[in-house]
Amino acid sequence: MKRDIIIVGGGAVGLMCAYALVKQGRDVTVIDEGDITNSTSFGNAGLLSAFDKSPLSYPGVVGETLKLMLKGESPLTFHPTLDLKIYRWLLKFVQSASEERMKKSMALFEKYGQLALDLYTQMQTEDGMDLDLQKKGLLMVYTQEETFKQKVKKSQNEERFEILDVAQTKHYLPCANDRIQGSVLLKKNAHIDPRCVMLEMKAFLEKSGVHFILNEKIEDLIFENGDIRYVKSKEQLYEANTVILSTGYQIKLARKELMLTPAKGYSITFEMPEILKPKTSLLFADMFIAMTPRRNDVRITSKLEIGSNNKEVVQKQINSIKENFKRYTLPFEMKNPVEWCGFRPLTPNDMPLLGRDEKYRNLIYANGLGWLGITFAPAIGEIIANLITKEQANGDSDDIMAFSGFFQ
Repeated sequence: MKRDIIIVGGGAVGLMCAYALVKQGRDVTVIDEGDITNSTSFGNAGLLSAFDKSPLSYPGVVGETLKLMLKGESPLTFHPTLDLKIYRWLLKFVQSASEERMKKSMALFEKYGQLALDLYTQMQTEDGMDLDLQKKGLLMVYTQEETFKQKVKKSQNEERFEILDVAQTKHYLPCANDRIQGSVLLKKNAHIDPRCVMLEMKAFLEKSGVHFILNEKIEDLIFENGDIRYVKSKEQLYEANTVILSTGYQIKLARKELMLTPAKGYSITFEMPEILKPKTSLLFADMFIAMTPRRNDVRITSKLEIGSNNKEVVQKQINSIKENFKRYTLPFEMKNPVEWCGFRPLTPNDMPLLGRDEKYRNLIYANGLGWLGITFAPAIGEIIANLITKEQANGDSDDIMAFSGFFQ
């Protein structure tokens, strides 16, 4: 049986592509090597942080990272490797850390972040999905006086920011201690529960007629007459008119070089006293530790391991996160902690890799969102769905030309 559209990969981006396509009346099949509940998207912080927050590659990032390394607070761990592609990635990352690139990235983040936030709101209000969407802003908490002063200077006289001293910060973050310097509330941002997003999306898509083939790994693509014809697992061939690769950091199936690297990150999800829980999502900006309150628990996420292929939780990294976090918080017990790690598909300039393959027109990429998969997934789904339903070439899509890293 020939299928209309097959999406390989059932993370947040893959599911949002399915959502946008089924809304436009297309027949969609999602194939995933897991069962959806074990995807990297489940370990996401849940930040919808597209507004007023610098991308990962920003001016001064190298120097600031080295300073944090000397203090033992750096989120970055680099594992020396013989893989030259990683060193090319690092070079492009450094080259992208310019003022011009940052301004362009932040303008694009604003545009597509707003589209994604509007779509999440629609899913919750019109489609009846319970996403635990909270539009309370993102609190940038500073632990270094110098960086706090710099942020305050940039944020003054702007209605979209609220500058908070230590006492005011503790209102939002009751577990903070006196070592913090203050904070800035980025009012336009929001947060969401990734678990709710994934489970609600899957249930909605199944009711909408999307077919799921789970626990089946696609091992190869088969082409005929200049088009992709089949996706092949160990046991099955699946024929399709169009194939979308939304495979995260796994790029074996790609038919072109994807400039991304697996970046290993960690999260700890735990229960804590209600009186100490933060009022909104936050980022310890000087340490790159995110903290997100949820209905029944709290999640902290951190770390950026480059060059690692170890899929297991490294306790040393978990302990490092806890130690850095505890330096700036009051003592409390993390009850029923769940420790997690996963690999994010990170591009050197924070731009996703979207669009048609140059050689095989019915092969489409939706990769490279890094830890911004939850932030931008609904917008990516819209872009990819429009590319397909309008039968556009890459150059015909303003969104592809603007937002895809293939054309940056």
